Amino acid sequence: MKTRRQALILTIIREKAIETQEELGKALKEEGVKVTQATLSRDIKELGLIKIPTPAGHYRYSLPTDQSFSDVLERAELMFKNSVTSIDYSENLIIIKTTTGTAQGVAAALDDLDWKEVMGTIAGDDSILVIVRKKQQVEKVLNGLYKLRR
Repeated sequence: MKTRRQALILTIIREKAIETQEELGKALKEEGVKVTQATLSRDIKELGLIKIPTPAGHYRYSLPTDQSFSDVLERAELMFKNSVTSIDYSENLIIIKTTTGTAQGVAAALDDLDWKEVMGTIAGDDSILVIVRKKQQVEKVLNGLYKLRR
């Protein structure tokens, strides 16, 4: 069931501009698959789906593609410029606030940069927790984040 559902999710996001989990849930229901929000959220995470900007200025679910580092950097810069509203930190933890619904896409863009100082990110709807390996590395990571926002 899970494999079928996830394959259907991939088909749906390729064929339609799905902007929210609710829209994705409705599309699955139209295909005869009922799913809870929690299951759908896990599926999105397991599939590695991200939100990308559309020409209309909205965001839709997509699969990340293999890209060169300059493409990855350019996407991260675009995501940060369009979505990040604030950055703050304490010890080795950084909190990035974003516009509603864009945190997962911003976190994915940050993860794609593969900074060795960053252990990982956790994204909600409008905030991201960045875990830095050592608190002595926080300043370097913050400088990188601020550069992405310019």
